Amino acid sequence: MFWENFMESLSYLITYRGLWLALYAVSLTCLYQIFVRFVPIKQTWYWKACLIVSLYLSISVIIWVGDENLLYAFPAFMLSTMLCTTGDRLGRLTVNIIFFCIIMSINAMIDTFLGNRIHNVWLAYYDVFTRLLRPAVWGALWLLLRKRLPQTPPRLPHRIWRVVFGLSLMPLCSLLSVILVARTHYYTNLEVQHFALNLSLTVLPFVFITSLVLLLAIMILSDHEALEQANQMANMRQLYYDGLQREQRQVRTLRHDLRNHLTVVMGLLEQQEHHKAMEYLQNLSESPALHNSQLICENEAANVVLNAKLADIENLELECDYSISLPKTLAILDIDLCALLGNALDNAIEAAQKTNDRRIILRCRTEKGMFMLRVANTMPNDVSEDLSTTKPDKELHGFGIAGMREIALRYSGTLETQTQFGRFELIVALPLK
Repeated sequence: MFWENFMESLSYLITYRGLWLALYAVSLTCLYQIFVRFVPIKQTWYWKACLIVSLYLSISVIIWVGDENLLYAFPAFMLSTMLCTTGDRLGRLTVNIIFFCIIMSINAMIDTFLGNRIHNVWLAYYDVFTRLLRPAVWGALWLLLRKRLPQTPPRLPHRIWRVVFGLSLMPLCSLLSVILVARTHYYTNLEVQHFALNLSLTVLPFVFITSLVLLLAIMILSDHEALEQANQMANMRQLYYDGLQREQRQVRTLRHDLRNHLTVVMGLLEQQEHHKAMEYLQNLSESPALHNSQLICENEAANVVLNAKLADIENLELECDYSISLPKTLAILDIDLCALLGNALDNAIEAAQKTNDRRIILRCRTEKGMFMLRVANTMPNDVSEDLSTTKPDKELHGFGIAGMREIALRYSGTLETQTQFGRFELIVALPLK
């Protein structure tokens, strides 16, 4: 009697006193806090409002095994979340599929199993139980993940998103099949209903757990990618400081020997050896300390990398026809700019050494809100299919075209390669926002 009175009062509060709004608000808040940690949200207020409405409808939709609600919920959820988010399309699609599987598996387990497992006495309070369980599940999920969630949405390379996307289809197909497999005879055939319920009892928890594991995998891969980027940044910084230290050593050496050089020149002039004095000064002017300190462009990071690469080109007796026009500041991270220039020239140098035409063409400039990079060289016969370096120590020689293409995609730009008449050409175009 006590429990029935208690449930009557609770049902009255939830149904007629608006407690159901508070319960859905708890579920929605927990889901939203998890969702925004995995995909960037458009900052305009109406897109945020649209996303909130979409998530609210998704957690409130009733999913029964054998029902068709899932068929309508899936396209509506995917369309709204894709419109409200930004970033890599494949990454957003993958994350949205994973969250759809989590949301719908929770709804299906609560609605189906609770409706079929509670005793007839409590069946009248079915809505009360389902509305109480949703915030309990989402609250527990938030408490479980909150310390592990990424601070910013993961930014994985496109090739990794392709792998995760393929894996996300596994729980999605399982969810769709178990919900829809018995939809034609679920309510008319008790054997079909019994079979579908037993099947869903196994598959739905699998969908839920698999989707959570995929979210954890994305977080782990994101951490790994952050370490890789930190390593690349350290390499670029090392290249930068090595170039500065090399120039400083050359300048110190030249300064140290300057008095001796002046003594020699003055002695030659006193002896009327003007020709020898001129020859000595000519040799002095070709000193690396003077020759390699040229200002190629106004951008400091690019200038250091280009000086280092041009010095390598000269040491290898290659020829470089270059024209660089970059401003002091760019809307491109120094690490990405150095990676593009350094790897493009590394690949060109590597290829030019293997051909008779040892000429490299380099063009880089900003124009009409675009960063443009073009590198051309003769293509060797043993070029690999992915156009990456053929050196055995690949970690020390950049990450090839694939890594440069990922940088281009990150800035919503393009990277194109073409071969014609035995020459290879790389063109990078990045919008400067």
